[in-house]
Amino acid sequence: MKIPTHLKHKPVIISENYENIDGRYAHNSDAKGLSLGLAQWNDRGDVDISAKVWRHTGEKWSRQSEELPIHRVLDLAILICRSKLYLQDSYQYKNFYDKQNPLIDRVGLQGDAMTVKVCTENDMIDKDIKLFVDVLSKDDELIGERFRVLSRILKEMGY
Repeated sequence: MKIPTHLKHKPVIISENYENIDGRYAHNSDAKGLSLGLAQWNDRGDVDISAKVWRHTGEKWSRQSEELPIHRVLDLAILICRSKLYLQDSYQYKNFYDKQNPLIDRVGLQGDAMTVKVCTENDMIDKDIKLFVDVLSKDDELIGERFRVLSRILKEMGY
């Protein structure tokens, strides 16, 4: 399925047929493509790059397609990696996290830091974090493959 080019987000780099590799949803996904392009919220003379997940209902392009500034995509990748690293040793805690210290990390970015912590404000956190850890474990092969690819590409880039 071809990603539309007539909408406000202007694709520059695309990955069509994403539904074939969309994790547990592979071959049965409404996410049909990914793109990097010019953001739909651009004002004249003020251009941003964004990433977009293109969803299709089977009949039309969905309004649930998501567009994110590229730095947020990377921030999400950082959050995922840091969370996965923390949770791989979470078995040592009764509730999969340290209730006395729910702070996981402060990741330095742009002269400040992204705070990564367990959401103790969630009334169901003890149950929800167990479910989260179970899903991470179940999807470990899918996630691990993507981490290895990302690691290889980052090394090729000199990082």
